[in-house]
Amino acid sequence: MFDSDSGGDDGEQSETRGLWRDRRGIEGLPIRLVIALVVGVASLGVMMSMVDGIGGIQTTELDARPTPEVTTVGEQSLTVGVVGGGEPVTGATVVVTAGSAGLDGPVTAETGPDGNATVTVAPTLGPNQAEGTLVIEIKPPAGGPYTDRRANTEVLVLAE
Repeated sequence: MFDSDSGGDDGEQSETRGLWRDRRGIEGLPIRLVIALVVGVASLGVMMSMVDGIGGIQTTELDARPTPEVTTVGEQSLTVGVVGGGEPVTGATVVVTAGSAGLDGPVTAETGPDGNATVTVAPTLGPNQAEGTLVIEIKPPAGGPYTDRRANTEVLVLAE
């Protein structure tokens, strides 16, 4: 394996050969790995139990329930119910914006104790446009466990 003509010191070569033959260096390695694994799993279990006790990590998706879901062109009122986990949500802000139907600008309202908000909209359609949509977004109440990440029901606007 080693050539004595390589210019290296003969003492270095024998020391290197000795390390390759020495099997004692790994004797304690498996038990140390097992101990590290057990301690790591125990620590992870303690950390997970601490995280479980923290409130507010889970959120509830909000959903909009507009009435009516189908409307016509012109000024009218829409009632938008906001629910989270099947229960009405108080203090959420409902924002209605133009989708493929026209609207002068965003219209907002806040939900009351019954989870409903009423907005007055005046949707328009373009020439030769038979239908369009109004988009509903919900801004959850501050400090609550709610979120609105999924798309909500859109209001269909039909030409008269």
